[in-house]
Amino acid sequence: MDREAASDSTRVTVWFDGGCPLCRREIAGLQRLDRAGRIAFIDISGDGPAACPIDRADLLARFHAREGDRLLSGAAAFAAMWRAIPVLRPLGLLARNRFVLTMLEYGYRLFLRARPRLQRLALRLERQ
Repeated sequence: MDREAASDSTRVTVWFDGGCPLCRREIAGLQRLDRAGRIAFIDISGDGPAACPIDRADLLARFHAREGDRLLSGAAAFAAMWRAIPVLRPLGLLARNRFVLTMLEYGYRLFLRARPRLQRLALRLERQ
């Protein structure tokens, strides 16, 4: 396999809610860390056509990423994104352990419950 084909097979696609101030902050930080451009960040908040592999409402409700040919959601999607960023790669590799991924998913579900309050806080901070 040539170098270009190898990089394409490890490329990660991330769908995010650009209308969410919390998501925008997080994605901006991750984009700065992704110096090699291994992650394609797709904002699905607008009305325009976006390459959505599943229903847009599902993409907006829960974090999704594609790693190679696998569509992932929740903590597994974050882990795939971390594996694409050298400084975060050890965390992503650790998440391949079933126990670790289960704990991360549990934390992600707790985060989802707090997400609306955190979004309001992020919006207030943006307006200052």
